[in-house]
Amino acid sequence: MMVKGSHRLHALCSYFAMFPGYFARGHIRNHSAPGELILDPFSGRGTTLLESLLTQRNAVASDPNPVAYCITRAKSKSLQPQSVLDRITELEAEFVETPTADLEEERGFLPRFFKHAYYHTTLREILFLRRHLRWHTDTIDCFISALLLGCLHGERDKSPCYLSNQMPRRISTKPEYSVKYWREHDLYPHKRETFEILRRWSRFRLKQGAPQKTALALQEDVRDLSRRLPFMEEKVKAVITSPPYFNTTSFAEDQWLRLWVLGGANHPTRAGASKDDRHTSRYKYWRFIADAWRGIAPLLASDATIVCRVGLHGHSMEDVCKNMVASVRASIPSATLYGSPLLTTPSADTGRQQLSEHSQYGELDFIFRMA
Repeated sequence: MMVKGSHRLHALCSYFAMFPGYFARGHIRNHSAPGELILDPFSGRGTTLLESLLTQRNAVASDPNPVAYCITRAKSKSLQPQSVLDRITELEAEFVETPTADLEEERGFLPRFFKHAYYHTTLREILFLRRHLRWHTDTIDCFISALLLGCLHGERDKSPCYLSNQMPRRISTKPEYSVKYWREHDLYPHKRETFEILRRWSRFRLKQGAPQKTALALQEDVRDLSRRLPFMEEKVKAVITSPPYFNTTSFAEDQWLRLWVLGGANHPTRAGASKDDRHTSRYKYWRFIADAWRGIAPLLASDATIVCRVGLHGHSMEDVCKNMVASVRASIPSATLYGSPLLTTPSADTGRQQLSEHSQYGELDFIFRMA
């Protein structure tokens, strides 16, 4: 199945530090043929995996973060739209039969943030779904969970499809800050019909259909991938990926609310969400990047290509180039840099623009080829 432009499944759930579909699509087409295997060891929202399926490639994608894994896995299987709608209706019927007092008791034990963030009936619906969606083991439940993550919080006044009081779409703001902001601006949560919103989003996201091919999605640390996938040794034709940027985000803090929906703590935490979370030491960051390449090296075909986008974020272009090349050379000696890295940054007018070599902001795109 081929889709012109951006497939609606890409926006299943907003995510920070994500490259666009056309970036993955172009490199997939340039560096592989239909039927060959594409790998993304830092899958994020599953962009590379989805584009691989849409262009008739095979794909494997991995991320240790539960939210990223849920979103990626939701895009990895072929789905029938009616099956998703039927499951939402089934869940709604079960919710109606659930004693209100049971859910109210659970709601009463939540921190005060939740009472300011969600209308009381909406919160009961979220609590029910949190209990009953088997996102780890059931394909359709995983897709519905990803839909729920996508509408869990957002700009209340811009769309009636977000369940929360006023919040950003991509990150979950801290509870204390959120409550203070809502009080200062006299903001209250609106009543939302969660099951109806899930139906609406399901119809919209699957209007173009889901890919007919399926892919392998894993919740795995990149450093353990080759041990986890011994049957894929020397099979990967291209790696299209973007590792966590240096000193940019703390996943456990910035995605705490979505993590809660997937079974995590009801408050932000600095631990437990990921082994590749925020790095503040440059030495440790580049050691992690080298370890990442070492973790996937046995999976690469002898003529494989690696495409990697990395953020500068205060590093000079020269420093990032030196360290990236060194990390690849140390872990995959047969890989060499192809061409010059492309330095770009988002632009409101053109989408991306080229920067000077002295910039310390923006992103660098590297291409390495196996000799």
